Amino acid sequence: MRAAVESARAAFAAIVGASRVVTDPAACAALSVDGQTPQCVVYSTTPEETAAVLRLAAERELGVIPCRNGTKLAVGNPPRRYDVALSLKDMNRVWHYEPADLTITAEPGMKFGDFQHFVERQGLWLPLDPPGGARASLGGIVATNAAGPLRLAYGAPRDMVLGMRIATTQGKVFKTGGRVVKNVTGYDIGKLLIGSYGTLGVIVEISFKLFPLPSECATFAIRAGTLGIARDLRRRILHSPLVPARMVLLDAAAARLACAEASAEVGTKEPELWLEMHGSKRVIQRAQHDLESLAAAAGTAAAAVEGGQAEEVWTRVTDLAAWAAGPSPGAALLKATLPDSAIEELISRAEQEAEGETVRLAAVAQLGVGVAHFCVLSEMAPPAIADFIRRLRAAAEALGGALIVERCPLGVKEAMDVWGAPGSDFALMGKMKATWDPKGTLAPGRFLGRL
Repeated sequence: MRAAVESARAAFAAIVGASRVVTDPAACAALSVDGQTPQCVVYSTTPEETAAVLRLAAERELGVIPCRNGTKLAVGNPPRRYDVALSLKDMNRVWHYEPADLTITAEPGMKFGDFQHFVERQGLWLPLDPPGGARASLGGIVATNAAGPLRLAYGAPRDMVLGMRIATTQGKVFKTGGRVVKNVTGYDIGKLLIGSYGTLGVIVEISFKLFPLPSECATFAIRAGTLGIARDLRRRILHSPLVPARMVLLDAAAARLACAEASAEVGTKEPELWLEMHGSKRVIQRAQHDLESLAAAAGTAAAAVEGGQAEEVWTRVTDLAAWAAGPSPGAALLKATLPDSAIEELISRAEQEAEGETVRLAAVAQLGVGVAHFCVLSEMAPPAIADFIRRLRAAAEALGGALIVERCPLGVKEAMDVWGAPGSDFALMGKMKATWDPKGTLAPGRFLGRL
Protein backbone atom coordinates (compact mmCIF):
# COMPACT_ATOMS: atom_id res chain seq x y z
CA MET A 1 0.00 0.00 0.00
CA ARG A 2 2.93 2.36 0.51
CA ALA A 3 3.37 2.74 -3.24
CA ALA A 4 -0.35 3.45 -3.63
CA VAL A 5 -0.20 6.19 -1.00
CA GLU A 6 2.92 7.68 -2.56
CA SER A 7 1.21 7.86 -5.94
CA ALA A 8 -1.87 9.43 -4.36
CA ARG A 9 0.01 12.19 -2.53
CA ALA A 10 0.21 14.47 -5.55
CA ALA A 11 -3.50 13.97 -6.19
CA PHE A 12 -4.31 14.80 -2.56
CA ALA A 13 -2.11 17.90 -2.85
CA ALA A 14 -4.04 18.99 -5.92
CA ILE A 15 -7.21 18.93 -3.83
CA VAL A 16 -6.09 20.53 -0.55
CA GLY A 17 -2.71 22.08 -1.37
CA ALA A 18 0.77 20.62 -1.00
CA SER A 19 1.27 22.08 2.49
CA ARG A 20 -1.79 20.21 3.75
CA VAL A 21 -0.51 16.76 2.86
CA VAL A 22 1.93 15.88 5.62
CA THR A 23 4.23 12.86 5.82
CA ASP A 24 6.29 13.97 8.82
CA PRO A 25 6.82 10.86 10.98
CA ALA A 26 5.92 12.68 14.21
CA ALA A 27 2.66 14.03 12.79
CA CYS A 28 1.69 10.60 11.50
CA ALA A 29 2.69 8.83 14.71
CA ALA A 30 0.51 11.20 16.75
CA LEU A 31 -2.54 9.75 14.97
CA SER A 32 -1.57 6.08 15.24
CA VAL A 33 -4.33 3.59 15.97
CA ASP A 34 -3.60 0.27 17.65
CA GLY A 35 0.02 0.23 16.52
CA GLN A 36 -0.77 1.24 12.94
CA THR A 37 0.57 4.57 11.71
CA PRO A 38 -0.85 6.36 8.65
CA GLN A 39 1.58 7.14 5.85
CA CYS A 40 0.25 10.67 5.50
CA VAL A 41 -2.09 13.16 7.14
CA VAL A 42 -4.41 15.14 4.87
CA TYR A 43 -5.87 18.38 6.26
CA SER A 44 -9.09 19.37 4.53
CA THR A 45 -10.64 22.81 4.97
CA THR A 46 -14.04 22.55 3.24
CA PRO A 47 -16.80 19.96 2.82
CA GLU A 48 -16.01 19.72 -0.88
CA GLU A 49 -12.33 19.06 -0.24
CA THR A 50 -13.25 16.40 2.28
CA ALA A 51 -15.54 14.64 -0.20
CA ALA A 52 -12.91 14.81 -2.94
CA VAL A 53 -10.26 13.33 -0.65
CA LEU A 54 -12.60 10.49 0.31
CA ARG A 55 -13.44 9.75 -3.32
CA LEU A 56 -9.79 9.65 -4.30
CA ALA A 57 -8.96 7.37 -1.38
CA ALA A 58 -11.78 5.03 -2.38
CA GLU A 59 -10.59 4.95 -5.98
CA ARG A 60 -7.05 4.09 -4.81
CA GLU A 61 -8.42 1.57 -2.26
CA LEU A 62 -6.80 3.32 0.69
CA GLY A 63 -7.96 3.08 4.29
CA VAL A 64 -8.96 6.41 5.85
CA ILE A 65 -9.72 7.33 9.46
CA PRO A 66 -11.18 10.80 10.11
CA CYS A 67 -9.81 12.50 13.20
CA ARG A 68 -9.12 15.73 15.06
CA ASN A 69 -7.49 15.52 18.51
CA GLY A 70 -7.72 11.75 18.76
CA THR A 71 -9.76 11.59 21.98
CA LYS A 72 -11.93 8.79 20.50
CA LEU A 73 -9.34 6.96 18.36
CA ALA A 74 -8.83 4.26 20.98
CA VAL A 75 -12.43 3.06 20.57
CA GLY A 76 -12.92 0.25 18.07
CA ASN A 77 -11.26 -2.85 16.71
CA PRO A 78 -7.82 -2.60 15.06
CA PRO A 79 -8.20 -1.30 11.49
CA ARG A 80 -7.68 -3.74 8.63
CA ARG A 81 -5.65 -1.02 6.97
CA TYR A 82 -4.86 2.57 7.81
CA ASP A 83 -3.16 4.57 5.09
CA VAL A 84 -4.47 8.13 5.48
CA ALA A 85 -5.46 10.18 8.51
CA LEU A 86 -8.05 12.75 7.41
CA SER A 87 -7.66 15.62 9.84
CA LEU A 88 -10.55 18.05 10.29
CA LYS A 89 -8.73 20.34 12.72
CA ASP A 90 -8.82 23.28 10.28
CA MET A 91 -12.58 22.97 9.83
CA ASN A 92 -13.34 24.87 13.03
CA ARG A 93 -15.59 27.76 12.06
CA VAL A 94 -19.06 28.84 13.08
CA TRP A 95 -21.26 29.48 10.05
CA HIS A 96 -24.64 30.33 11.52
CA TYR A 97 -25.55 31.51 15.00
CA GLU A 98 -28.95 32.71 16.20
CA PRO A 99 -28.85 33.07 20.00
CA ALA A 100 -32.50 34.17 20.11
CA ASP A 101 -33.53 30.97 18.34
CA LEU A 102 -31.11 28.80 20.37
CA THR A 103 -29.49 27.43 17.19
CA ILE A 104 -25.96 27.31 15.85
CA THR A 105 -24.14 25.69 12.93
CA ALA A 106 -20.45 24.87 13.28
CA GLU A 107 -17.78 22.75 11.65
CA PRO A 108 -16.65 19.41 13.11
CA GLY A 109 -13.07 20.38 13.93
CA MET A 110 -14.08 22.96 16.52
CA LYS A 111 -12.98 21.99 20.01
CA PHE A 112 -15.79 21.49 22.49
CA GLY A 113 -14.19 23.87 24.99
CA ASP A 114 -13.87 26.63 22.37
CA PHE A 115 -17.46 26.07 21.33
CA GLN A 116 -18.73 26.39 24.89
CA HIS A 117 -16.76 29.60 25.45
CA PHE A 118 -18.20 31.01 22.22
CA VAL A 119 -21.86 30.43 23.10
CA GLU A 120 -21.65 31.13 26.83
CA ARG A 121 -21.09 34.82 26.06
CA GLN A 122 -24.79 34.86 25.20
CA GLY A 123 -25.72 32.84 28.29
CA LEU A 124 -26.04 29.59 26.34
CA TRP A 125 -24.40 26.16 26.31
CA LEU A 126 -24.51 22.70 24.85
CA PRO A 127 -25.31 20.58 27.94
CA LEU A 128 -22.84 17.77 27.32
CA ASP A 129 -19.95 16.43 29.40
CA PRO A 130 -18.38 13.99 26.91
CA PRO A 131 -15.23 11.90 27.27
CA GLY A 132 -12.32 14.04 26.17
CA GLY A 133 -13.88 17.11 27.74
CA ALA A 134 -12.80 20.46 26.30
CA ARG A 135 -10.28 18.72 24.01
CA ALA A 136 -12.92 16.71 22.17
CA SER A 137 -14.08 17.95 18.77
CA LEU A 138 -17.69 18.54 17.83
CA GLY A 139 -17.40 16.02 15.01
CA GLY A 140 -15.94 13.35 17.28
CA ILE A 141 -18.63 13.92 19.89
CA VAL A 142 -21.43 13.55 17.33
CA ALA A 143 -19.83 10.67 15.40
CA THR A 144 -19.58 8.65 18.64
CA ASN A 145 -22.74 10.05 20.28
CA ALA A 146 -20.52 10.76 23.26
CA ALA A 147 -22.39 11.75 26.40
CA GLY A 148 -21.64 11.85 30.10
CA PRO A 149 -23.79 12.08 33.24
CA LEU A 150 -25.56 15.24 31.99
CA ARG A 151 -27.46 12.90 29.71
CA LEU A 152 -29.83 12.31 32.62
CA ALA A 153 -31.41 15.77 32.28
CA TYR A 154 -30.53 16.85 28.75
CA GLY A 155 -30.07 13.79 26.57
CA ALA A 156 -27.26 12.78 24.23
CA PRO A 157 -25.85 14.51 21.11
CA ARG A 158 -28.44 12.62 19.06
CA ASP A 159 -31.11 14.70 20.86
CA MET A 160 -29.36 18.02 20.21
CA VAL A 161 -28.44 17.74 16.53
CA LEU A 162 -30.87 19.55 14.23
CA GLY A 163 -29.09 18.88 10.97
CA MET A 164 -25.77 17.97 9.36
CA ARG A 165 -23.80 18.00 6.14
CA ILE A 166 -22.03 14.76 5.35
CA ALA A 167 -19.22 13.90 2.91
CA THR A 168 -19.20 10.41 1.39
CA THR A 169 -16.64 8.19 -0.31
CA GLN A 170 -18.55 8.72 -3.57
CA GLY A 171 -17.32 12.30 -3.49
CA LYS A 172 -20.70 13.79 -2.61
CA VAL A 173 -21.79 16.22 0.11
CA PHE A 174 -25.41 16.06 1.15
CA LYS A 175 -27.53 17.78 3.76
CA THR A 176 -29.87 16.20 6.27
CA GLY A 177 -32.17 17.92 8.77
CA GLY A 178 -32.09 21.69 9.10
CA ARG A 179 -31.19 24.66 11.29
CA VAL A 180 -34.43 25.11 13.19
CA VAL A 181 -35.82 23.21 16.15
CA LYS A 182 -39.14 22.44 14.45
CA ASN A 183 -37.96 20.75 11.31
CA VAL A 184 -40.17 17.97 9.91
CA THR A 185 -38.67 16.42 6.79
CA GLY A 186 -39.55 12.76 7.19
CA TYR A 187 -36.98 10.19 8.29
CA ASP A 188 -33.73 11.89 9.29
CA ILE A 189 -31.11 9.70 7.67
CA GLY A 190 -28.39 11.75 9.32
CA LYS A 191 -29.17 9.99 12.61
CA LEU A 192 -27.40 6.96 11.12
CA LEU A 193 -24.16 8.91 11.22
CA ILE A 194 -24.53 9.76 14.91
CA GLY A 195 -22.81 6.92 16.72
CA SER A 196 -21.39 5.32 13.57
CA TYR A 197 -17.80 6.16 14.61
CA GLY A 198 -16.84 7.55 11.21
CA THR A 199 -17.50 4.30 9.36
CA LEU A 200 -20.23 5.50 6.96
CA GLY A 201 -19.40 9.10 6.09
CA VAL A 202 -17.61 12.16 7.44
CA ILE A 203 -19.60 14.85 9.22
CA VAL A 204 -18.53 18.23 7.82
CA GLU A 205 -21.10 20.57 9.40
CA ILE A 206 -23.44 20.31 12.37
CA SER A 207 -26.44 22.36 13.49
CA PHE A 208 -27.21 22.17 17.20
CA LYS A 209 -30.06 23.10 19.50
CA LEU A 210 -28.66 25.17 22.38
CA PHE A 211 -29.88 25.62 25.95
CA PRO A 212 -29.82 28.55 28.39
CA LEU A 213 -27.11 28.27 31.03
CA PRO A 214 -28.55 27.30 34.43
CA SER A 215 -28.76 30.23 36.83
CA GLU A 216 -27.25 28.19 39.66
CA CYS A 217 -25.46 24.85 40.03
CA ALA A 218 -24.78 22.88 43.18
CA THR A 219 -23.16 19.51 43.82
CA PHE A 220 -23.94 17.12 46.66
CA ALA A 221 -22.23 13.93 47.78
CA ILE A 222 -23.90 11.15 49.74
CA ARG A 223 -21.99 8.36 51.43
CA ALA A 224 -23.75 5.15 50.53
CA GLY A 225 -21.84 2.73 52.73
CA THR A 226 -22.84 -0.29 50.64
CA LEU A 227 -24.16 -0.93 47.16
CA GLY A 228 -27.46 -1.93 48.75
CA ILE A 229 -27.81 1.49 50.33
CA ALA A 230 -26.78 3.04 47.02
CA ARG A 231 -29.61 1.16 45.31
CA ASP A 232 -32.07 2.41 47.91
CA LEU A 233 -30.86 5.99 47.48
CA ARG A 234 -31.08 5.80 43.70
CA ARG A 235 -34.66 4.61 43.88
CA ARG A 236 -35.65 7.24 46.44
CA ILE A 237 -34.10 10.09 44.46
CA LEU A 238 -35.41 9.07 41.03
CA HIS A 239 -38.91 8.56 42.40
CA SER A 240 -38.90 11.90 44.23
CA PRO A 241 -39.80 15.34 42.82
CA LEU A 242 -36.07 16.05 42.50
CA VAL A 243 -34.70 16.45 38.96
CA PRO A 244 -30.91 16.01 39.08
CA ALA A 245 -28.95 17.36 36.14
CA ARG A 246 -26.52 14.50 36.61
CA MET A 247 -26.07 11.73 39.13
CA VAL A 248 -23.34 9.13 39.39
CA LEU A 249 -22.50 6.23 41.66
CA LEU A 250 -18.83 5.76 42.51
CA ASP A 251 -17.84 2.44 43.97
CA ALA A 252 -15.34 2.48 46.85
CA ALA A 253 -12.29 2.37 44.57
CA ALA A 254 -13.60 5.11 42.28
CA ALA A 255 -14.50 7.27 45.28
CA ARG A 256 -10.93 7.03 46.57
CA LEU A 257 -9.47 7.97 43.19
CA ALA A 258 -11.94 10.63 42.12
CA CYS A 259 -11.98 12.36 45.48
CA ALA A 260 -8.23 12.23 46.11
CA GLU A 261 -8.02 16.02 46.35
CA ALA A 262 -11.41 16.56 48.00
CA SER A 263 -12.01 17.09 51.67
CA ALA A 264 -12.16 14.25 54.20
CA GLU A 265 -15.93 14.63 54.37
CA VAL A 266 -16.37 13.37 50.82
CA GLY A 267 -13.14 11.48 50.13
CA THR A 268 -14.19 8.20 51.73
CA LYS A 269 -13.51 4.51 51.16
CA GLU A 270 -17.09 3.53 50.50
CA PRO A 271 -19.53 3.96 47.60
CA GLU A 272 -20.81 7.47 47.06
CA LEU A 273 -23.57 9.13 45.07
CA TRP A 274 -22.74 12.47 43.49
CA LEU A 275 -25.50 14.74 42.21
CA GLU A 276 -25.57 18.10 40.49
CA MET A 277 -28.68 20.25 40.67
CA HIS A 278 -29.51 23.16 38.36
CA GLY A 279 -31.98 26.00 38.95
CA SER A 280 -32.58 29.13 40.95
CA LYS A 281 -31.22 29.59 44.46
CA ARG A 282 -34.61 28.69 45.85
CA VAL A 283 -34.71 25.50 43.79
CA ILE A 284 -31.21 24.57 44.95
CA GLN A 285 -32.10 25.19 48.60
CA ARG A 286 -35.20 23.03 48.29
CA ALA A 287 -33.19 20.31 46.56
CA GLN A 288 -30.62 20.31 49.37
CA HIS A 289 -33.36 20.00 51.97
CA ASP A 290 -34.97 17.10 50.10
CA LEU A 291 -31.65 15.33 49.57
CA GLU A 292 -30.80 15.60 53.24
CA SER A 293 -34.19 14.10 54.11
CA LEU A 294 -33.83 11.25 51.62
CA ALA A 295 -30.30 10.51 52.79
CA ALA A 296 -31.40 10.52 56.42
CA ALA A 297 -34.18 8.06 55.60
CA ALA A 298 -31.53 5.75 54.14
CA GLY A 299 -29.40 6.07 57.26
CA THR A 300 -26.74 8.38 55.84
CA ALA A 301 -26.15 12.09 55.12
CA ALA A 302 -25.85 14.43 52.12
CA ALA A 303 -23.08 17.04 52.02
CA ALA A 304 -22.72 20.05 49.74
CA VAL A 305 -19.42 20.11 47.85
CA GLU A 306 -17.57 23.34 47.09
CA GLY A 307 -17.44 24.42 43.47
CA GLY A 308 -13.73 23.81 42.83
CA GLN A 309 -13.74 20.37 44.40
CA ALA A 310 -16.95 19.45 42.63
CA GLU A 311 -15.67 20.51 39.22
CA GLU A 312 -12.49 18.48 39.68
CA VAL A 313 -14.42 15.33 40.51
CA TRP A 314 -16.91 15.82 37.67
CA THR A 315 -14.01 16.27 35.25
CA ARG A 316 -12.45 13.02 36.42
CA VAL A 317 -15.57 10.90 36.30
CA THR A 318 -16.64 12.20 32.87
CA ASP A 319 -13.22 11.65 31.26
CA LEU A 320 -12.31 8.24 32.59
CA ALA A 321 -9.92 7.34 29.78
CA ALA A 322 -7.61 10.26 30.53
CA TRP A 323 -8.00 9.77 34.26
CA ALA A 324 -7.14 6.05 34.14
CA ALA A 325 -4.34 6.41 31.60
CA GLY A 326 -2.32 8.64 33.92
CA PRO A 327 -1.45 6.18 36.71
CA SER A 328 -2.15 3.07 34.60
CA PRO A 329 -1.11 3.42 30.91
CA GLY A 330 -2.17 -0.17 30.28
CA ALA A 331 -5.61 0.27 31.83
CA ALA A 332 -8.73 -1.07 30.16
CA LEU A 333 -11.93 0.95 30.10
CA LEU A 334 -15.23 -0.90 29.72
CA LYS A 335 -18.72 0.49 29.16
CA ALA A 336 -21.89 -1.42 30.02
CA THR A 337 -25.41 -0.38 29.06
CA LEU A 338 -28.20 -2.12 30.92
CA PRO A 339 -31.46 -1.49 32.79
CA ASP A 340 -30.89 1.14 35.45
CA SER A 341 -32.35 -1.22 38.05
CA ALA A 342 -29.44 -3.63 37.47
CA ILE A 343 -26.59 -1.15 37.88
CA GLU A 344 -25.65 -2.01 41.46
CA GLU A 345 -25.93 -5.74 40.80
CA LEU A 346 -23.49 -5.54 37.89
CA ILE A 347 -21.02 -3.51 39.95
CA SER A 348 -21.29 -6.09 42.73
CA ARG A 349 -20.61 -8.94 40.31
CA ALA A 350 -17.69 -7.05 38.78
CA GLU A 351 -16.17 -6.49 42.22
CA GLN A 352 -16.56 -10.18 43.02
CA GLU A 353 -14.84 -11.16 39.76
CA ALA A 354 -12.07 -8.64 40.40
CA GLU A 355 -11.52 -9.89 43.95
CA GLY A 356 -11.19 -13.45 42.72
CA GLU A 357 -8.57 -12.41 40.17
CA THR A 358 -6.86 -9.82 42.40
CA VAL A 359 -7.76 -7.17 39.82
CA ARG A 360 -7.78 -3.47 40.71
CA LEU A 361 -11.13 -2.21 39.50
CA ALA A 362 -12.96 1.11 39.74
CA ALA A 363 -16.58 1.59 38.70
CA VAL A 364 -18.53 4.75 37.85
CA ALA A 365 -22.22 4.49 36.92
CA GLN A 366 -24.40 7.16 35.32
CA LEU A 367 -27.61 6.68 37.25
CA GLY A 368 -30.93 7.20 35.57
CA VAL A 369 -29.59 6.36 32.11
CA GLY A 370 -28.31 2.79 32.66
CA VAL A 371 -24.61 3.25 31.90
CA ALA A 372 -21.71 1.89 33.95
CA HIS A 373 -17.99 2.32 33.27
CA PHE A 374 -15.33 0.01 34.67
CA CYS A 375 -11.62 0.83 34.80
CA VAL A 376 -9.37 -2.22 34.99
CA LEU A 377 -6.33 -0.59 36.59
CA SER A 378 -4.12 -3.66 37.08
CA GLU A 379 -1.23 -4.36 34.73
CA MET A 380 -2.25 -7.79 33.46
CA ALA A 381 -1.34 -9.99 30.51
CA PRO A 382 -3.77 -9.51 27.59
CA PRO A 383 -5.20 -13.06 27.84
CA ALA A 384 -6.06 -12.47 31.51
CA ILE A 385 -7.71 -9.11 30.77
CA ALA A 386 -9.64 -10.64 27.85
CA ASP A 387 -10.88 -13.47 30.05
CA PHE A 388 -11.99 -11.02 32.77
CA ILE A 389 -13.82 -8.91 30.16
CA ARG A 390 -15.63 -11.96 28.79
CA ARG A 391 -16.90 -12.88 32.25
CA LEU A 392 -18.04 -9.32 32.95
CA ARG A 393 -19.69 -9.14 29.52
CA ALA A 394 -21.57 -12.37 30.27
CA ALA A 395 -22.75 -10.87 33.58
CA ALA A 396 -23.98 -7.72 31.81
CA GLU A 397 -25.83 -9.78 29.21
CA ALA A 398 -27.43 -11.93 31.92
CA LEU A 399 -28.81 -8.72 33.42
CA GLY A 400 -30.31 -7.64 30.10
CA GLY A 401 -27.47 -5.42 28.99
CA ALA A 402 -24.34 -5.32 26.84
CA LEU A 403 -20.70 -4.42 27.35
CA ILE A 404 -18.11 -2.91 25.02
CA VAL A 405 -14.41 -2.24 25.47
CA GLU A 406 -13.59 1.43 24.94
CA ARG A 407 -9.88 1.22 25.70
CA CYS A 408 -7.48 -1.69 26.18
CA PRO A 409 -4.05 -3.00 25.15
CA LEU A 410 -3.74 -4.17 21.55
CA GLY A 411 -3.30 -7.78 22.63
CA VAL A 412 -6.82 -7.75 24.08
CA LYS A 413 -8.31 -6.39 20.85
CA GLU A 414 -6.59 -9.13 18.90
CA ALA A 415 -8.28 -11.72 21.11
CA MET A 416 -11.86 -10.44 20.93
CA ASP A 417 -14.29 -8.08 19.22
CA VAL A 418 -14.41 -5.05 21.48
CA TRP A 419 -18.07 -4.48 20.56
CA GLY A 420 -19.21 -7.96 21.54
CA ALA A 421 -21.08 -10.48 19.41
CA PRO A 422 -23.13 -9.05 16.50
CA GLY A 423 -26.89 -9.14 16.94
CA SER A 424 -29.76 -10.00 14.63
CA ASP A 425 -29.45 -6.60 12.92
CA PHE A 426 -25.88 -7.22 11.78
CA ALA A 427 -26.89 -8.15 8.22
CA LEU A 428 -28.70 -4.84 7.90
CA MET A 429 -25.65 -3.02 9.24
CA GLY A 430 -23.53 -4.73 6.61
CA LYS A 431 -25.88 -3.57 3.88
CA MET A 432 -25.74 0.00 5.17
CA LYS A 433 -21.94 -0.10 5.17
CA ALA A 434 -21.91 -1.46 1.62
CA THR A 435 -24.31 1.26 0.48
CA TRP A 436 -22.54 4.19 2.10
CA ASP A 437 -18.94 2.99 1.79
CA PRO A 438 -18.88 0.26 -0.87
CA LYS A 439 -15.09 -0.13 -0.95
CA GLY A 440 -14.67 -0.14 2.82
CA THR A 441 -12.59 3.03 2.80
CA LEU A 442 -13.64 4.53 6.12
CA ALA A 443 -12.19 3.00 9.30
CA PRO A 444 -12.16 -0.49 7.76
CA GLY A 445 -12.64 -3.28 10.28
CA ARG A 446 -13.09 -0.98 13.29
CA PHE A 447 -16.83 -1.36 13.89
CA LEU A 448 -19.00 -4.21 15.15
CA GLY A 449 -18.24 -7.55 13.47
CA ARG A 450 -15.10 -6.02 11.89
CA LEU A 451 -17.20 -3.96 9.46
